[in-house]
Amino acid sequence: MSTGRAASAGKTRICPHCKSTILESASICPACQHHLRFDPKAAVERRAQATFSALRVEGAFRHPAVGEPWEYSIVISVRNDRGEEVERKVVGVGALAANEGRTVTLSVDVYKPPAK
Repeated sequence: MSTGRAASAGKTRICPHCKSTILESASICPACQHHLRFDPKAAVERRAQATFSALRVEGAFRHPAVGEPWEYSIVISVRNDRGEEVERKVVGVGALAANEGRTVTLSVDVYKPPAK
């Protein structure tokens, strides 16, 4: 798939392992963590290295000790500067029985495309 040219910033492709849409510049899929091509730097660290983390939010929810099961959907929405929704995805669904809980972590990692 390589053409010998540098990838355009923001250009995407499909991970052959998990079928997630990922950045073309990624050596390791951020979703399934599989290696996508040989990269000596990526071999040292299991995760792709972010330049910085722009956002990290963690929250938990728990079903009370009694009552009927709850169902939940975890939805991520991305908006541009004009407030227009550019992407919306359901990233998880499930159910909670009495006294069960879940913790959800959202992170936005910013990458500098590698120089070619």
